[in-house]
Amino acid sequence: MSRTESRENPEFSRIVSLARLGSEPFRQQIVADEEERAALARRFDLVSLDRLIADVELLREPGGTVLLSAEFEAAFAQECIVTLDPVPGDVHERFQLRYGPPDAEEESPSGDDDPAFEPLHDEAVDIGEAVAQEFSLALPPFPRAPEAVIDIRETEKREETSPFAALARLARRAPQ
Repeated sequence: MSRTESRENPEFSRIVSLARLGSEPFRQQIVADEEERAALARRFDLVSLDRLIADVELLREPGGTVLLSAEFEAAFAQECIVTLDPVPGDVHERFQLRYGPPDAEEESPSGDDDPAFEPLHDEAVDIGEAVAQEFSLALPPFPRAPEAVIDIRETEKREETSPFAALARLARRAPQ
């Protein structure tokens, strides 16, 4: 499944038919409602998702591709990896994706600065799912509260008393 291929029941689905696209860019602001935010929080293992809003633009390009440009912001809370307490966070990101027929991927630019290519499987783009997936990529992978500290000395002390530490000491003493 591609990054933005539709999920069975996307939590934040906003389908835009490509028939709506003309020569001018199509623009839409999308906002996740309370139910959608709760479902996305479950999907991405968040304590809460308080805000998710995006401004999305679709532009028909020569060669049959469609460029999605979006800017989103979100406010959320994740569990601290040390204390499990809620850690508030917010993100403000921009991204682009290029959609087109699967055979157009070979002709699509593929440099570091070029948008990722997503194959079109029908005549529509789910801009909400695209935003949701990009939001998930922007989340901190290891959220930690500022006051959360791991006591290295305590960890070392536990390691010294473990049976494996005792075996390691014996192995160091054994004649080679």
